[in-house]
Formats: sequence, C-alpha cells, structure tokens
Amino acid sequence: MTVTYDYTGKVVLVTGGTRGIGAGIATAFAAAGAEVIVCARHDPSSAPLGTPSAVDASSATPPPSVVDAAPAEGVRFVRADVRDADDLERLFSGLDRLDVVVNNAGGSPYALLEGTSPRLHTRVVELNLIAPMLVAQRAHPLLAASGGSVVMIGSSSGVRPSPGTSAYGAAKAGLHHLANCLAAEWAPDVRVNTVVVGLAATEDSADHYGGKDVGTAIPAGRMATPADVASVCLWLAAPGYVTGAQVHVHGGGEIPAWQNLASSDIS
Repeated sequence: MTVTYDYTGKVVLVTGGTRGIGAGIATAFAAAGAEVIVCARHDPSSAPLGTPSAVDASSATPPPSVVDAAPAEGVRFVRADVRDADDLERLFSGLDRLDVVVNNAGGSPYALLEGTSPRLHTRVVELNLIAPMLVAQRAHPLLAASGGSVVMIGSSSGVRPSPGTSAYGAAKAGLHHLANCLAAEWAPDVRVNTVVVGLAATEDSADHYGGKDVGTAIPAGRMATPADVASVCLWLAAPGYVTGAQVHVHGGGEIPAWQNLASSDIS
C-alpha cells in the first residue's frame, strides 16, 4: 500500500535541508507539491537534492552521489545559520506564508566531556536546542495564521546514554521536552511533534560509525534512511489531531550489548 500526500499550495521550511536526512525530507515535501525552502550555513553543490533518500541502509558507506546534496526543482535555498538572530530575521522576513517547519539542523562531533573545550559543548547545545526553539518562536505567527505544524527532528541519543556526545544527547532530550511544551502552549492553533531518529544511513555514516555495519545492531536489520524519516514527517505535518507526540524511527531500537555476552541458557 502506498500513502500519498498533497501539499500543493503549502510552504515548508526545512532547516539543514541540503544534506542527509534534511535533504530527504525537503525532497519528499517538494515531491508532494509543496514550495520548499531549505536553509544551511553553506551553499550546496550542484548534486541533486534528495539523493540521500536512496542510501543503502544496509551499508555504512553511502554511494558518492549522496555527498553534498543541493536544491532541485521546487526547492529554494537560503543561506542562514539558525543560531544567528540576524540570519533568522532575514530568513523569515522573506516569507509571507508558512505551513510547516521541520527543525532538522543539528549534529555534533565526537568529543568526550573531559578535557575538551567548553565552547564546543556550548555551541552543540546552541545548535541542537536553542536554535530550534528560536526558529519555532520566529515561525509561530505565520504557522498560527495557517494552522500549521512544527516537526522537530530528535534523536535516540536524547533517550539513552550518549557517551562521547553528551552535550548533543542532553540537547536532544531538551528538544523532545521543548516540543511537548510548545504542543501544549500553542494548541490548538499550531501542532508540534517530534521524530526521534535512531541510527541512520547518510553521507556521514561511514565516518560516524567507523565504517562498521551497525545495521546488525538493529532489530529491523538496517539503519533508517532519509526516506524513512521523511515519510513520518509528511504524516505528522498533515492536518490532523496528533500533537505533542514522539514517533520513534529506529527500526525497533538497538539490540543491547549484553545479549551478545549472555549465554543462551540465561533467561
């Protein structure tokens, strides 16, 4: 069964929408007829946007065509750092209508807390928690006028220990809670939901997972793809009753390491 959505006449903003999961989300909304705006700190290359949705989730190494996706038909790029108030003002001043915001911009390098720069961890929290809050705040008047929706892109790192990316995990946990708070604060005019993404196959997978096939650690047998995440975003952003929800896109989670250590006769 194929589920289709019609976003004709709708305006969708995807932050961090030029690569990886963000590019897959932007492509899906454009394919559904929406006018899509993507923003990022750097201009995208000439590679076609949306190629990330075709990533082979069974492999930790995506094909070369996935790297550095760029806007395609139906997608407009605006250079903006979502942590910068002036950039946000410029981004939103050019919008007369807005129906959906997908707060996707985020990420973190691997950095143990001990012995690393406090400034690094502050910037990680700014990008993954403060920036989505400010984007949502700035978008609220337009979304309220259209009866729109915010979709936060969360992470499994925010619901389980995240050693080596502690600030990122804490920020994502905060983002999940922020979405719940805004859902209550802005109802019934604007709905706010979260997609909690597990291990995902993008152009950065090989480096992030050390080239290992981490799909074997997932009950579903593979990592999530940008297309998997995008399909949930299309559903959550469509008019409906659901708000304040967290939808986990993780293929059943991660198989606990102790199961590989325990003997077969332990129950």
